[in-house]
Amino acid sequence: MAAAWHPTSGRVGESGKRVLTLFVAMVLDALLGEPKWLWSRLPHPAVLMGRAIDRADQRFNSGTARKGKGGAVMAGFVGAAALIGLALQAIPGVVVDIVVLAILLAQRSLCDHVIAVAKALTTSLRDGQEAVAQIVGRDTKNMDESAVARSAIESGAENLSDGVIAPIFWFVIAGLPGLLIYKISNTADSMIGYKTERHADFGWAAARFDDALNYLPARITAVLMAVSLWRVDTLGEVAHDAPAHRSPNAGWPEAAMAYALNIALSGPRMYDGQLREYPFVNEDGIRELRARHIREAVRVLWQTWALVLIPAGIAAWVFAAN
Repeated sequence: MAAAWHPTSGRVGESGKRVLTLFVAMVLDALLGEPKWLWSRLPHPAVLMGRAIDRADQRFNSGTARKGKGGAVMAGFVGAAALIGLALQAIPGVVVDIVVLAILLAQRSLCDHVIAVAKALTTSLRDGQEAVAQIVGRDTKNMDESAVARSAIESGAENLSDGVIAPIFWFVIAGLPGLLIYKISNTADSMIGYKTERHADFGWAAARFDDALNYLPARITAVLMAVSLWRVDTLGEVAHDAPAHRSPNAGWPEAAMAYALNIALSGPRMYDGQLREYPFVNEDGIRELRARHIREAVRVLWQTWALVLIPAGIAAWVFAAN
């Protein structure tokens, strides 16, 4: 057993270490989430990443050749993330790996934020608007009940891919270097990858790289959602609707959620006071959404999470037994 788990004992040892790390980290994240007592005293790694990206944006996003500068900045961040990941991964044992992965997974935090919208919406529309404003970037002050619920569900579906399945995928594929490369890229995309005048060129590399890293995880998330609800029969419709989404990747988990719950997602919404006429995903689904639909969506998030956890636990047990 010692040989199986030793980090330098070859492919089997590294595989065993990785599945054990994944299983324990997923459980820790589900139990603890993001404890305020800790992150009120220490900066979260995602916050540190955000600060570094902001500094790079302020320093280099000016003058000419902004697209080249943005590409160079992203290359630097990716290289630094890989080196940090390799250094952390070289530490013997699994404790460091478990801690890093547990911190950078977001299942509990995601579900807590989404269910908070359902609870707030049950109290009043204004409370619902304020709660959903914490997790989406669109205008919320004029949202009706359906729009609030739809926004929360969409955020839950998309962030299940971005905050849970994709980090797990890249950790399984490439260990801590893969995990950290993904996280810095995803953070950069959320900050400078938007198609605004300021970031259209400088953030181009961040947006495209993040799209590439999320290509497989987004589609895997859609399949996992369908399987977790025994709705594999909907995958044809999901594959049909997802490419019409405004995002090349977010459409897959959103479409899977829409067909799983028989609701319509995406559709028109307000950004910076302007109406964007986006098409609906599952346009024939229920459009009048309520707090109960948010709760049903959170149940899907946990069932999908469990569909990953159970095989990870079985694999960890098998490696340990050998």
